[in-house]
Amino acid sequence: MKILTFTRFFNKNTRTTLLPDNRDYFMIYISNYMKKTTNVKATLRIYWREVRRYKQAVFLLCVGFILANVGELVTPLYYKKFFDLLAGAVPSQSTAMQLIIVLLWVLFFNGFIFLGYRLSSFINSYVQSHIMADLRMRAFDYLILHSYGFFSNSFSGALVQKINRLARAFETFADRLFWDFMPLIIRVFGAIIILWWYNPFIGIMMLVWVMVFIAVNFGLSIWKLKYDIDRVEWDSKTTASLADAITNHTTIQLFTGMVFESKRFKQIAEKLRDITKKSWYISAIIEMIQSLLFFAIEFLLFFFAVRYWEKGVLSLGMFVLIQAYLLTLIHKMWDIGRIIRDTYESFADAKEMVDIMQTPHQVQDMRGAKKLIVTTGHIEFQNVQFSFHKTREVLKSVSLSIAAGEKVALIGPSGAGKTTLVKLLFRFYDIDGGKILVDNQNIARVKQDSLRENISLVPQDTILFHRTILENIRYGRRDASDEEVKKAAKFAHCQEFIDHLADGYTTYVGERGIKLSGGERQRIAIARAILKNAPILVLDEATSSLDSESEMLIQDALEKLMKNKTVIVIAHRLSTIRKMDRIIVIDKGGVLEQGSHADLLNEKASLYKRLWELQAGGFLISPKSSSR
Repeated sequence: MKILTFTRFFNKNTRTTLLPDNRDYFMIYISNYMKKTTNVKATLRIYWREVRRYKQAVFLLCVGFILANVGELVTPLYYKKFFDLLAGAVPSQSTAMQLIIVLLWVLFFNGFIFLGYRLSSFINSYVQSHIMADLRMRAFDYLILHSYGFFSNSFSGALVQKINRLARAFETFADRLFWDFMPLIIRVFGAIIILWWYNPFIGIMMLVWVMVFIAVNFGLSIWKLKYDIDRVEWDSKTTASLADAITNHTTIQLFTGMVFESKRFKQIAEKLRDITKKSWYISAIIEMIQSLLFFAIEFLLFFFAVRYWEKGVLSLGMFVLIQAYLLTLIHKMWDIGRIIRDTYESFADAKEMVDIMQTPHQVQDMRGAKKLIVTTGHIEFQNVQFSFHKTREVLKSVSLSIAAGEKVALIGPSGAGKTTLVKLLFRFYDIDGGKILVDNQNIARVKQDSLRENISLVPQDTILFHRTILENIRYGRRDASDEEVKKAAKFAHCQEFIDHLADGYTTYVGERGIKLSGGERQRIAIARAILKNAPILVLDEATSSLDSESEMLIQDALEKLMKNKTVIVIAHRLSTIRKMDRIIVIDKGGVLEQGSHADLLNEKASLYKRLWELQAGGFLISPKSSSR
């Protein structure tokens, strides 16, 4: 049955165009399919980059494997000699001594094999554990430098799985290479050479069979790779779906979405089941074909061996040698299908992380970028243009100057571009046109780290590490002492709720800070900003999660925090921005109007005036959620 027929059987909905008779269906199928598969060269380059750091250990590992396998090749020769002596000699003391000497040689080589494998095993444990850790670190270091947009479009659970898969994929690849592929090459082809030395016809017969067996297994494994890659992709989707549902478990309960989520996950799980089932069916077919090939070679070898024995060409010991090598052949060649499949499955497992590591970082420091030096904190947006995915225009030639030490508020309807403007200041995205300057330095030409070191952010939705309160606050300045951290916490009125915690500052806050209330998380964010003490401060609804009493406590801390700083405040609650030096109204991707609270209220057609009157009248015209 042609490979294309199998493909039709397992994927009946796939339309296959018949090619001209003079074309090789299989090779065309493989050629077209391999264009869609993982970049094996890229994966091997990443592996080699880590392996070469342990070249000496890897060299000793290879030596150990080679010596052990050469020993296993030589040992059957002594069994041949043993049985030839036993079959052709009359029992005597001298014959017995010869047999004992042969057995001692067998013992010597078995000890040689034992030492070779033990040496390899210990070195392999050292090398693999180090390289797997290095791969995880390399993948993390590259992944974490991707842009804000990259993480916005990715599931955190799936990214975690991709990093771990890369390390496990290397483990599988290295195991197959050192424990399977290398011994297979040495022992199978070594056995063929030795058999050819004794009987060329038998040696050539085994060589032809091995080539046929490898070709069949390689082709079938390449075919199976399509389903293995699909299985890995759907496994990632399953993990991402699980992580998404578990993260939003409260929302599911509040909106009674248990049945809906169960059905949704069932669809994904069933898709993964079907692809896995197809992959396993193909494995069963491959094993069936392998068994038939093994039956064929065993019959043919012994059939011709008997004919040569009948002519007096082969001895009893030669039968023992053929049997010993045949058992090795069957054992190792049975594994070759698994070796090829596991190797390609490992490449499929590594594919997603390798793709990420091959994807250039969207936001990068330009060559020769210098450190940003902030002396006053003057910010200027010059004809800034920005679109998401080059299709959704968010900002249209925005020009805006914020003087050093000035406190400005950005307001406007949801989706107007307020938060996007701030994200561009942090350089979470690169702008499509124009410039953003800080103290007359183009932020596109400075190092990102130095830019963000000079800006503090108190977000509306504070997400914390699952670490202690002390560690979370210290993240604002990681070299701060415990006393400095606690001082910032008191300044942000964190002490009031920390005193009521059993473990105080050493309390673990839970994943994303779930053990704390929204107001408590926001106070920790304010404490971080106080500790960081950057010359530019951004407040994104910084008191939105606080009750009235807490808000009164924190307003004083914020006023002190804002002294001698350039401040940008994003707010929906207009009552919180009356004291700002200037209010900037943004709408439809541009600056609509600006001025002080009093000036804007005096404008008859002012959007700010209309918003103020609506809120002052008791109507909340927009949600507290942050906007782009």
